[in-house]
Amino acid sequence: MTHHPHADDHGAPPLGDAQDNRRQVLYWRLLARLFDPEEQAALESASLAVVEDIGLPTALLDPGASVDSVVQRHPDLAAEFEGLMVPEPEDEEARDRAAEVRRAALVSKVLLNVFATGSGNVSAEQLARWQSDADWLERALGCRPGELRGGRGAAGGPGRAGGGPGPAGAGPAGTGVGGPAPDLSRLMPAIGPELGSIEAGLVKRMHLREVLADPALAARLTPSMSLMEQLLRDKDNLSGVALANAKALIRRYVDEVTEVLRTQVEKSTVGELDRSVPPKRVFRNLDIDRTIWKNLTNWSPEEERLYVDRLYYRHTSRRTTPQRLVVVVDQSGSMVDSMVNCTILASIFAGLPKVDVHLVAYDTQALDLTPWAHDPFETLLRTKLGGGTDGTVAMALAQPKIAEPRNTVVVWISDFYEWRHQELFDSMAAVHRSGAKFIPVGSVTSSGRGSVNPWFRERFKDLGTPVISGHIKKLVHELKTFLT
Repeated sequence: MTHHPHADDHGAPPLGDAQDNRRQVLYWRLLARLFDPEEQAALESASLAVVEDIGLPTALLDPGASVDSVVQRHPDLAAEFEGLMVPEPEDEEARDRAAEVRRAALVSKVLLNVFATGSGNVSAEQLARWQSDADWLERALGCRPGELRGGRGAAGGPGRAGGGPGPAGAGPAGTGVGGPAPDLSRLMPAIGPELGSIEAGLVKRMHLREVLADPALAARLTPSMSLMEQLLRDKDNLSGVALANAKALIRRYVDEVTEVLRTQVEKSTVGELDRSVPPKRVFRNLDIDRTIWKNLTNWSPEEERLYVDRLYYRHTSRRTTPQRLVVVVDQSGSMVDSMVNCTILASIFAGLPKVDVHLVAYDTQALDLTPWAHDPFETLLRTKLGGGTDGTVAMALAQPKIAEPRNTVVVWISDFYEWRHQELFDSMAAVHRSGAKFIPVGSVTSSGRGSVNPWFRERFKDLGTPVISGHIKKLVHELKTFLT
């Protein structure tokens, strides 16, 4: 009898191979359930045996159980889900295959709950449960909840959606439940938009008007960009209780995103120091390092003391001159998230001293929203999403607002798929040549998803005003540098 090289003396496979088989069973079950909602009896029973044997709750295999419900019953698992899918350094000799099996069970739970959404109508409770599970997936990827989807946690913090391979934000570097985890850094830019697409699909499958008409059901809804789009599109068809609930949801989302964006504005680089203004002689402005350096000649070796005959203070005053900010936003269907984010951003800058903000929204018609620019909630209620795009009508409203070009910045947010493209570009080039700062923006989402008309992109590049596209932090930095 030939001795099998991968078996021990009793004919059983090595322990490492057995653990690898267990892990493969869990992942094969995951794939089977993702592509076919029907149970595969053999995979289900084998997965159940694995989960029970390693001491994990069988609820991990229940598609109807949310991650929240599992964690509530088994609080110790919360820490294991955090950073679960963040890659760790590979060390073949140090691999803990038993821990990898445990990781596979937890990863399978999160992925199955988020990506297997079934079909048919969706209730408010089902949407809320999916949003909670998506939060757990983002935590598992090392991000803050909502960060990849461009939601409540997204606009304010650093993200892996922008491309870095390391974990983002507050997520831990790993869980210690085994490795290696797959390196998803290359997939991160695509995961956020995919989650947003799934969420949008769930919202569309809801009978949203019926949900809004019932205060108890409406209270279960968690505001999101996908929900905002549907509410803004349908608001003119709502009345009574349904309209009041829709406005309340819009207000909640606006307030949450405003808080995140305001933090981003406050953290962003501000204008140059004005050294013509003497520094305030207060303790918080004391420049200790400079004071010591300038007084070193007064050092007494005998007494080992430094005698200070002059204090030095830091300059904190910054140059501020009245500036005008003209924001033009494409409100067609493809630019909903940009419309929401930029409306809120404009209101924040409208609250800064000596910044004069004007807001124009357009599709085939243009609307001057300047009187409401300080209140994004009222602004969004006056928008009408959808339709085509004709930027020339918006330019007709925007150009007269450029009274002093050197003190004006024009931010134009659109995908630039225009039917009178040459005429519009010529007028944009004229604004740039006048001395105004012209900033074309292709998208202002946290994921950076969104296409820009290549024709415009190339011409903006040749003009010396390349399109900003990506995280809203880029736009915040550009504006803060110019306006303060």
